[in-house]
Amino acid sequence: MRRLSRRAIRSTAFAVALGLAGQTGFAEPRHGIAMYGDPALPPDFVSLPYANPDAPKGGQIVTAEVGSFDSLNPFIRKGSTPWQLRFFLGESFMGRSLDEPFSLYGVLAESVETGPNREWVEFTLRQGAEFSDGSPVTIEDVMWSYETLGTVGHPRYLGFWAKVASMEQTGERSVRFTFTEEDRELALLAGLRPILKKAQWDGVDFAESTTEVVPITSAPYVIADYDPGRFVSLRRNPDYWGADVPFRVGTNNLDEVRLEFFGDETAAFEAFKVGEVNSNREFNVARWESQYNFPAVQDGDVVLSILPHERPSGMTGFVMNTRRDQFADWRVRDAMIHAFNFEFINEAMTGSAQPRITSYWSNSPLGMSHGPAEGRVAEFLAPFAADLTPDALEGYALPVSDGSERNRAGTAAALAQMEAAGWTVQNGVMANAAGTPFTFEILLPQGSSENQAIIDMYTESLARIGVTPTVAVVDSAQFAERTDAFDFDMTYYRRGVSLSPGNEQYVYYGSEAADTPGGSNLMGVKSPAVDAMIGRLLTSESQDDFVAAVKALDRTLTAGRYVIPIYQWNISRLAHAKELRFPEEIPIFGDWPGWQPDVWWYAE
Repeated sequence: MRRLSRRAIRSTAFAVALGLAGQTGFAEPRHGIAMYGDPALPPDFVSLPYANPDAPKGGQIVTAEVGSFDSLNPFIRKGSTPWQLRFFLGESFMGRSLDEPFSLYGVLAESVETGPNREWVEFTLRQGAEFSDGSPVTIEDVMWSYETLGTVGHPRYLGFWAKVASMEQTGERSVRFTFTEEDRELALLAGLRPILKKAQWDGVDFAESTTEVVPITSAPYVIADYDPGRFVSLRRNPDYWGADVPFRVGTNNLDEVRLEFFGDETAAFEAFKVGEVNSNREFNVARWESQYNFPAVQDGDVVLSILPHERPSGMTGFVMNTRRDQFADWRVRDAMIHAFNFEFINEAMTGSAQPRITSYWSNSPLGMSHGPAEGRVAEFLAPFAADLTPDALEGYALPVSDGSERNRAGTAAALAQMEAAGWTVQNGVMANAAGTPFTFEILLPQGSSENQAIIDMYTESLARIGVTPTVAVVDSAQFAERTDAFDFDMTYYRRGVSLSPGNEQYVYYGSEAADTPGGSNLMGVKSPAVDAMIGRLLTSESQDDFVAAVKALDRTLTAGRYVIPIYQWNISRLAHAKELRFPEEIPIFGDWPGWQPDVWWYAE
C-alpha cells in the first residue's frame, strides 16, 4: 500500500489546495469549487484519485455499532439515528473530495457558478437525476429541502439558512442562493445540503418522524430493511441514476452495507471475531496489539490495516458544562484537568502508545503554538486580552504528570486552583465557605467500556482532592436526549475538525449556539474572542490570515480549559475480511466519512 508522508501531505494540502490562486470567485459555470483557488481536479476528470474506476460490484460490508436507534431520519433533531445515515442518504448538489482541504465536485449539480465575491451561488441540476423511486429530482424538491431543513431540520442546517437572503429558481433546472453577509464558505455549504423528495412528506410532520418513514433520496443506497435497535440494511440501488457521474465512478461498489447493533463493545468485538461482522475500526491500541491474534487473523482471513492521515486531532475527552455553577469558573476547570492523571491513564489504557491531544487542531499545520502568541495571532487576539483566560496570550500547555498513580504535583496544583476559586478540603470533603460539598455528575453513554475504565481511574484521582462525583451510564437515546438539552455536568465529548474549518465552528463554539437545544456547543462557551476568530477565518483573503485565525481560535479554546483531552489517533486501525479491498491511493483525510465503505469493494 502506498502511504503518503506527512511532508507530502502537508505540501499537497497547503501549498496547492490552500494556496490562493489570486481569484475571489468566478462568473461562469464550473465543474467544481474550492474554498481557496481552483479545485485540483480538471473538468474532464474520470474519477476521484483515491477511487478505483475498475472496482467490481457486489459483496457486503457489515460493521458493529454500539447502542441503539429509534429514528431513520438523520436530518432532524428528534431521536437517535445511526450516524452513518446522513452520509448514505444525503445526496446533494456537490460532493467533497477527501484529497483536498475543501473542494467540491458536481453530483446532483452539473455545474456551479458564483458571483465575483461569492455573494451568490447558482447550481444547475443535472439532467436525468432521479430519486430511488424513479421520480425526477426537481428544483421544487431542492427549494423545499433547503427551506425545510433550514427551519425545522437538525441544528447543523440552521446556521446556513439564516445567512440566505434569497433563494430563487433561475431556470428550469437552476436555482440561485444570495447571501446576507461576506462569507466565502457559504457557496460551498450551499452545495452540501441533502435534497429530499417533497411529495414524500406531504401530510407528514417532517420534524417528528421516527422509524415509520424511510427517507426517499437520490443517493446510491436505499434502506432495504431494518429492525429498530438491531440492524439497518442498506442496499445499492441497481438503477442509481448517477453511476457515470465522475465523482461517483469507482464508488459505492458493495451491494449491501449492514449496520449491526450491540449492547456494548465486548459483544461487538466478539461478533467480529466469529465473522458476524467483517470490518472493525479499532481505537484502543492496547487491544489492537493484544487481542487481534484470534484464529481468523492467524489464518489470513482477517487483514489488519494501519492507515496514515494528517487530519487535525480534533478534541476527544470529557467536556465540562460551563452553564453549571460548578464549572463556570475557569480555575475549577483547570483543577479538574490537573487532577486527571493522563500519563498514568494512558499507560493503563494504551501502554503509553497514544500521544495526547494538545489542542483542537494538534497534529496539523493549523495547530496553535505553545509559547507566547506572536505575529498575526497576537494581533488578532490583542483586542480581547481582558476577556481571555489566563495563559491564552502568554502560552498554555496541558500539565504533564510523572506517570505515578498518586500524581502528587497534579493533586497539589488542583488543590491550589480549587482554593483560589473558593473551595477547600473540610473533613476530607471539598466544600465552599458555606460547607456545601463540591460534586458533579459524569454522564456516559452505555456500551463504552473504555470510557468507563478511564472515568473509574479519574474518580480515584478526584477522591484525593476530596471530590466524589457520581457516574451515570445511560442508553444511547437517553444520552442523546440529555446532551441535546445540555442536561449534564461533565460528559464524553468528541469533536472532529478539518483542514478547512468554516461555518460549522459557529455551531461548535459560537455564542449563539450555546443556548440552542440540540446544538453542538456542549461546553456552553460564550466568548467574543472565539466568535471574532471564527469570523476572521471565514473572511480571510490570504492564506496567512486564515491560518493565523485558526491558530488564534485553537489557542483561545484550548486555554479556556473546557475539555479534559485524552489521546489522539494519528493513524487509523482497521481490521477487515480479506475480501474487502481498498485502493492503494489513500486520501489526505485517510479513513474518514466518504472513504469506507464508499471506495471499497469485495473480491472473493
